[in-house]
Amino acid sequence: MQPYVEGKRFNWKLGCLIALGVVVLVAGLTASFVISNYNRAITLEQEVEKGWSEVENALKRRYDLIPNLVETVKGYATHEKGIFTDIANARKADFGAKTTKEKAETSSRLEGALSRLLMLRENYPQLKANQNFLQLQTTLEGTENRIAVARTRYNEAVKGLNSYVKSFFGRFFATLTGVEEAAYFDIPEGEKEVPKVSFE
Repeated sequence: MQPYVEGKRFNWKLGCLIALGVVVLVAGLTASFVISNYNRAITLEQEVEKGWSEVENALKRRYDLIPNLVETVKGYATHEKGIFTDIANARKADFGAKTTKEKAETSSRLEGALSRLLMLRENYPQLKANQNFLQLQTTLEGTENRIAVARTRYNEAVKGLNSYVKSFFGRFFATLTGVEEAAYFDIPEGEKEVPKVSFE
């Protein structure tokens, strides 16, 4: 005998269909949640990698420019060997840097050496008037601006990824996908100013 529900016979077929529908709905929502968060972890990691690629492109532009700048200055300031050596060592160290932290440190050392190189123009009036040097200065200024923009974008992407990885569900999905926190491209205190390029 079938049970009564509010004076009517309980319809087992309808009940089973409703239960199956609820199970399918819950399974679908769960699968959607899992896939969405899995993809989000991967997407955030890709954004960080894209941001870092922009930083490296800007840094490469700087490194390609430096030899020309150094050669131009050498023609006027041959005895300033310490600065040229510092620049060469900083470039060499950067090429050997593997992590973001190491890149940031070598980049800041190079920026300091470049600042000293550009300050030489005050001691050499002929250098200050050299058109090749002025053009290189302008290109370097644009490059430093590109580096600053790329660094900011990269750090924003890192912030997004790290915030997700530290969230309740994000930690699980980051572990599941093998995505880890990324390092910020920070410049040590006291070395945060880019080389000053002035035409005064």
